[in-house]
Amino acid sequence: MKIVNTTVPSALAKLGYTEAQIKAIVAHIDANETIEGAPYLKEKDLAVFDCAFKPAKGHRAIHYMGHIKMMGAVQPFISGAISKTVNVPKDATPDDIMQAYIESWRLGVKAIAIYRDGSKRMQPLNTSKDAKVKAPAVQAAPAPAHPVRRKLPEERQAITHKFDIQGHEGYITVGLYEDGMPGELFLVMAKEGSTISGFADAFAQAISYALQYGVPLQVLADKFSHMRFEPSGMTKNPQVRFAKSIVDYVFRWLATKFLSTDAQYRMGVNVTEAATGPAEAEQLKLGVIPPAAGAKPASVAEMSTVQNQEDAPPCSVCGSIMVRSGSCYKCVNCGSTSGCA
Repeated sequence: MKIVNTTVPSALAKLGYTEAQIKAIVAHIDANETIEGAPYLKEKDLAVFDCAFKPAKGHRAIHYMGHIKMMGAVQPFISGAISKTVNVPKDATPDDIMQAYIESWRLGVKAIAIYRDGSKRMQPLNTSKDAKVKAPAVQAAPAPAHPVRRKLPEERQAITHKFDIQGHEGYITVGLYEDGMPGELFLVMAKEGSTISGFADAFAQAISYALQYGVPLQVLADKFSHMRFEPSGMTKNPQVRFAKSIVDYVFRWLATKFLSTDAQYRMGVNVTEAATGPAEAEQLKLGVIPPAAGAKPASVAEMSTVQNQEDAPPCSVCGSIMVRSGSCYKCVNCGSTSGCA
C-alpha cells in the first residue's frame, strides 16, 4: 500500500497549481515514488517537497545539517530536548557524524539521535516498492560444530593391568589408538552380575565415549582422581601405594602410563624419575637432606610423614591424609592447608 502525504496537494495548491495539475503530480508520485520529474512542477518548488530519505528513483533529500539547523532554531523556545532523528545517508563517514554532533552542540541542541540509512539489517522505512529489492538476509549464527567420534580400528593394541585394592582384585584394559593414546577403557571388578561390576562396566563405557569424543585424559584424571569411597586401601602398585577408591586408582594408574611426569606428581603418583619444571620446584620446597656419599637423597617430608600423620585429618580438597605444619595441617599432595599460610 502506497500513501502519498496529504500535505502535498495542499502545498501544491498553496503554490498556485491547478486541481488538474495537482492530480497529475500526485499520480506521478504514486507511480514513480518521487515527485522529481512530475509534470507541471516548477524547478524552484522542488525543495519544498524534499524528504529525509533520498527516493529510490530520485536524487534529492534534506541534507542532514538541515535537520540539525531546524532543531537549533526551535530549541530556544522549548525547555526540554527535541525528539527528532537526524537521518544521514548511507555513505556518511565518521567525520560527517562527528561534525553533526559538534554542530548540534554549537547550536545549543539538547539532544541528538543520528540514524545512518541502511545501518540495520531491517528497517521500517524504505523508499522502494520493487519486490525484487529484498532486505539483506539475516545471517544466522553458525551452528556449533558437533563433536566427531573417533573410533578405534577393528584391531588395536591394548594394555591389561591387574590391581588389588585392600584385597579387592580387578582388571583394567585400555584400548589404544595407532599413536599410542588411550581410546577405550574396560574395567572388570568382582563377579559378573554384581552391583559393583555393573557400575564399573557402565563407568568404563562412559569414559570410553568421552575419550573417543575428544575429552583430554588430563581433564578426566583431574576430575576423577582422589575421589574417596569404599573399597579403598593399600595396593600392590609401588606407584600408587594407597587408593582412595577404584576410580581414584584407575585414573592415577592411567596417569602413570599416559600423562607427563609433572602431571603424575600433581596427582600424587610416586614418581620414580626426577620431575622437571614446576613439579621439581615444588619438590625442592619440601627440603632435601644432603645424602651421604653414594646414598640417595631423602626428603624431609619422607622422613617425617608417618609421625606427622598420626592425628592428621584428610585434605578437604583432594582427600589425601595431611601432615602437621606447626599448629595446622598441610597436604603434601595438593598443597592445601587447614588455615595456616
